[in-house]
Amino acid sequence: MTIDVHAHYVPQSLVAAARQRGADMGVRVIDGAATPALEFSYGFKVRPFFPKLVETAAQRTAWLDSERIDRQLVATWPDIYAYGLLPKQCVAWHALLNDTLAGWCDDNTGRFAFVASVPLPNAEDAAAELARAANLGAVAVMVSSNVEGQNIGELPLDALWASASQLRIPVMIHPMASAPMPRAAKFGLTQSVQYTFDTTLGVGSLIFSGVLDRFPSLTLVLSHGGGAYPYLAGRFDIMHARMDKSSQSDVAQRAPSSYAQQMVYDSIVHAPKPLRFLADLVGIDRLVLGTDYSFPPADLSPLASLRAAGFNATDIKKIAEDNPYLLFPRLNHRR
Repeated sequence: MTIDVHAHYVPQSLVAAARQRGADMGVRVIDGAATPALEFSYGFKVRPFFPKLVETAAQRTAWLDSERIDRQLVATWPDIYAYGLLPKQCVAWHALLNDTLAGWCDDNTGRFAFVASVPLPNAEDAAAELARAANLGAVAVMVSSNVEGQNIGELPLDALWASASQLRIPVMIHPMASAPMPRAAKFGLTQSVQYTFDTTLGVGSLIFSGVLDRFPSLTLVLSHGGGAYPYLAGRFDIMHARMDKSSQSDVAQRAPSSYAQQMVYDSIVHAPKPLRFLADLVGIDRLVLGTDYSFPPADLSPLASLRAAGFNATDIKKIAEDNPYLLFPRLNHRR
C-alpha cells in the first residue's frame, strides 16, 4: 500500500459553494481564465487554480495508477487559507474547506485521505475546528510556515498544538506566499528558493520558541524535505549557543539539531544526494513519500526518486508504506 502523504486538491463542490455563500465569508470567485481564482475581502487574490488542482477524481486516480501509488493524502491549496479574514469569516471558510474536501475524499475513499486546515491565528478556533475535522475523518492537518507574514512559532498556538497531540493528528508544515516577494519574482525563485526558505523560517521558529519541548508527543511533518533546516542544523546550533537567548526569545532546551529526529520529512527534494543526506541525518524511520502533486515543482516519479537515491527494497517499503501508517495513526482507521 504505497502512500503519497503530500498532495493538494480543490473539489468542485468548494468552488460551487464559494459562488453561493462566499460573500458572507469574505470570499469571491473570479472567472475569466481557464480555471477560476479566489479573492478575499482583505485584499489578497490568488492565482487561478492550477489545472491539476481541480482535475477530476478519475484523472487523479489514473496518475496514481501510472506511478503505482495506492493512496494519496490531499490537503487544500495553502494559498487559499485566507488567514487574513475576520475571525468569524475565517472559521466559516475553513469549515467549508474541510467539509467539501472531506466529502470528496469520502466519495473516493479507496484512494484518498483528507488533510484538514484550521482558522489561524486564533488558537482556540483552530483547536475547535481540528477536533471537528477529526470527526470528519482527517488523518492530518496542514498549516503554513507563516501566518500573514509572521513565523508560525511566534504565535500563541499552544491550544492547537495540545489538540493535535491529544488527537494524535500530525501537523504538516507547508510554505505559503502571503505577500508579494519581489526578489523571487523571476527565474522560478519563488518555487525553488522562497517556499523552502519559508519552511526553514517556520521550523526554526517552532524549535527556538520551545514548541517541541512543551509538546514532545506532537508530530511535525516538514514539507519539501524540511526546507534548508537539515542542511543548516549545525548553523542553528551555533546561534543557539552564542546568541543572547533572552533578547532573541530563544527558549529551546536543547541544540536545534537534536530535534531533527523528532520530526518527519517528506521525500520531495528532487535529487538523490540530498535525499540520502536527509536519511543519514534523521533516519529512514522519519521519512515518508511525498509528491506535492498539483504544482509545478511536484515530484512526478516519487518511487523512482527513492530508487535513484540508492534505497533498497526494504527501505523503500518502509518510506512509502510502513512509515505513513506509523506516523499518521488515523490512516489505520481508513484502511
